[in-house]
Amino acid sequence: MADDAVGGPVIDRDRLIADLRALVRIPSITGSEEAVAAWAADALRGLGMAVETVTPDLAVVRADPDWPGEEMSRTSLPVVIGRVGREGGRRVILSGHLDVVPPGDPATWTVDPWAGDIRDGALYGRGACDMKGGLASIIGAVRALGLAGDLARLDGELIVALVPSEEDGGQGTLAAIRAGVGGDVAIITEPSNLDIVVAHAGAITFRLTVPGRAAHASQRREGVSALDKLFVLSRALETDEARRNEAETDPLMTALGLPYPTIIGIVGGGEWASTVLDRVTADGRYGVRLGQSAADAEVELRAAIAAACAADGFLRDHPATIEITGGRFGSARVPADHPLPMGLAEVVEAVTGRRPVLLGEPYGADMQMFVNAGGTPCVIFGPGDVKVAHSADEHVPVAEVVDCARVLAAWVRRELIRAG
Repeated sequence: MADDAVGGPVIDRDRLIADLRALVRIPSITGSEEAVAAWAADALRGLGMAVETVTPDLAVVRADPDWPGEEMSRTSLPVVIGRVGREGGRRVILSGHLDVVPPGDPATWTVDPWAGDIRDGALYGRGACDMKGGLASIIGAVRALGLAGDLARLDGELIVALVPSEEDGGQGTLAAIRAGVGGDVAIITEPSNLDIVVAHAGAITFRLTVPGRAAHASQRREGVSALDKLFVLSRALETDEARRNEAETDPLMTALGLPYPTIIGIVGGGEWASTVLDRVTADGRYGVRLGQSAADAEVELRAAIAAACAADGFLRDHPATIEITGGRFGSARVPADHPLPMGLAEVVEAVTGRRPVLLGEPYGADMQMFVNAGGTPCVIFGPGDVKVAHSADEHVPVAEVVDCARVLAAWVRRELIRAG
């Protein structure tokens, strides 16, 4: 049996780096995950797993009451599911998303975003941190378990679920859950600096359409600028943001400072420079509080905008409209004293020598799909720092990817192999 110095399966570092580089070199932007799904399916088959690629009917997924929205157009939703072990016993899930956000302006990068270059111990590229480093850790862990002979000794079932469409809502994980991916515990290997995320907020995206009254620029006072009215609503959203964040009492979230941010990220309107704007659209993001669903947050957002319109002389009679667009990330939590984070923390400390911190995070993630739609206790644990996710020169420390694989292998062994 191949074990390392702390009694865990040995990770093949060179193969792990090769896998990570191969993953980064596939430009799997959300909505175009077919190529990376095919690679992942082949990789899991090569590790001895029984593999199924599920491509559900998109209309059926979108009609699901738990559908979390989407922002990117797509023609397929390829979900890769690998299984190994004994059915009918304890089920353990390792999961990650295959999609990445676009790289942005290449001029802002100092490396090719699709090359997978290594510099100063970190591998660079779009998705290296979010979250192909975590995917490589899963593959590396399963490979190590196989080489150690552990996959043949599982007293239960290990499921690897690699999904599309996390970046725009999580419908890939919903499709996996509907295809039978559920179990006793799950780990998603999103970047967490190898700490353990036990709670996360969520977010909804929205579009405000704000009316005005057109007039010639020389007669500006005869018109009502929709842009001015957007400022009224923007200030109302700032007040609402402050209220919602000040009301939070959970230490996991208050530690973040601003766990539920609201922003307006896109503004558009106007057809002529010398005409008072009669219509402006604004697209933004609204935080979902811990314990809330996306629908709950929508109620709060609509109430804030309605109150602001009612208090304004023009908007009272010409109210702004709200459309919920894109992803609908609910919040999720697993108790800090649940056996999943407690047991994982023990394994992390044994393997790395460092006791991980239990965290809350302000972003949405597929954890909420497993917890809320799948009834599966789930935490986030993975390599890399979320602060560099989606950024130019995105990167992940190779040593963290290796350590994550070591922890996952030791944790699966603890969960699914009986002593003796």
